[in-house]
Amino acid sequence: MCQQEHTHFTLWEVGRQRLEVTFDQGSLVSDAGLLAVRALEKPLGILAELAGRLPDPRSPKFVRHSAERILTQQVYQVLAGYPDCNDADDLRHDALFQILADVAAEADQPLASGSTLARFQYAYTRKGDRPGQPEALLQSRAAQLARIKVFNDFLVDLYIRTRPTPPTQIILDVDATDDPVYGGQALSGYHGYYRQHQYFPLLVFDGGTGLPLGCWLRPGTAHASLGAVDILKAVVHRLRAAWPEVVITVRADNGLAVPAVFDFCEQERLLYAIGYAANAVLERAVACATADVELYYRFYGRCDPFVQRFETVKDYQSGGWSHPRRVVAKIERSPQGSQRRFVVTNLSGHASDVYKGFYVRRGAVPEQPIGELKNGLRADRLSACGFCANAFRLLVHVVAYAIFVLFREANAAVPEVAHAAVSTLRQRLWKVPALVVSGARRLVLRLSAAWPYREVWGRVLQAVGAFVGRLTGRPADGLGVAGLPM
Repeated sequence: MCQQEHTHFTLWEVGRQRLEVTFDQGSLVSDAGLLAVRALEKPLGILAELAGRLPDPRSPKFVRHSAERILTQQVYQVLAGYPDCNDADDLRHDALFQILADVAAEADQPLASGSTLARFQYAYTRKGDRPGQPEALLQSRAAQLARIKVFNDFLVDLYIRTRPTPPTQIILDVDATDDPVYGGQALSGYHGYYRQHQYFPLLVFDGGTGLPLGCWLRPGTAHASLGAVDILKAVVHRLRAAWPEVVITVRADNGLAVPAVFDFCEQERLLYAIGYAANAVLERAVACATADVELYYRFYGRCDPFVQRFETVKDYQSGGWSHPRRVVAKIERSPQGSQRRFVVTNLSGHASDVYKGFYVRRGAVPEQPIGELKNGLRADRLSACGFCANAFRLLVHVVAYAIFVLFREANAAVPEVAHAAVSTLRQRLWKVPALVVSGARRLVLRLSAAWPYREVWGRVLQAVGAFVGRLTGRPADGLGVAGLPM
């Protein structure tokens, strides 16, 4: 290979043609499909409203990048698969991300650098960067703590205002997840159950849609139920302020099976189904049913290798409980062995309906959203030194996931999108190259005519426009009709 000049390379011959590479096509971008997401989020004012709520201790006369622009830059970097702050050093000049942040593509206005994003996460002020300024550090810490609450309040408000009709029932799926760390992050710690150094965030999702309603980062050595009552209280009170008659049900695993959670649910008139660890008393209570299942399996195991039976343990009272409660038991015998699972609940109905018809459905929520957050959006990359900065980073990823869920909800009638994972949409609809052509009155992104998902993307824009129109009461701004094949 010989190099002719800095922007022109000659490689080899393909048949009778010489293969050359040039760098002379102006602004080329690789994530043009994200414009469909922005077409949903921007008219709803999601990031604009959130940015307006965030405390910003920076001095306005020194601010070059507004809170809204920084937040928009971070969220769309996460959606595009660039989760780290230092990715901004490569993307701040990218025309597509400038357009997403409402910066004119031809203007010499690069987006925030990685260090600027990090300073914003720490809520630094110009004084806070200097030693000997304790009042500035206290101001930054107050802003950091306030932002965490603002984010969580906003998630509930976003859920409320994006429901086309008031729901009659809401399921709150609550789950803690391990978040391994590999540095000296503040308040990380070694957890004996997971056998790793980690954080231990607690998340709340809507069981119907999967929309996140809360996310609180916690120290790595925390108990799974730490702060659960306070988190649930904040979510429930905001939901009932909007819909006083809504029926709320809490669903969680045995990490939240503590007296305080049960008492709170009953005081707030919440239904609940919460997993409970086996113990000797419960094992004795279902001993007869277990023996029957074992006997049945011994005779009919070849024909029926998975034998299940559901029982109710009435008036079970554990130490620390204020009164007896109902426990539903699943007794199962399979080729892998015998097992018993228990759920504490105040739901009525047959034990099998409570367990199979309701409780086990938590396998889709919250496990699937947590998997998307970790695998699709890389929410577990909490590499900041400060605890509050990592909490901010995690919440940015959660907001990105909320926008993704709304995007799928808007495209419920588009089968290629309705149930797709983040990685699938990123590969098929968002990672598409385009040439940015800027004129006096128009900014055009030229995509390939041979793009295989061109028709799908057109239907997506139509669906997004209709969804925005239903929520805002205003007609869609012509999305999907400007020459796209429908």
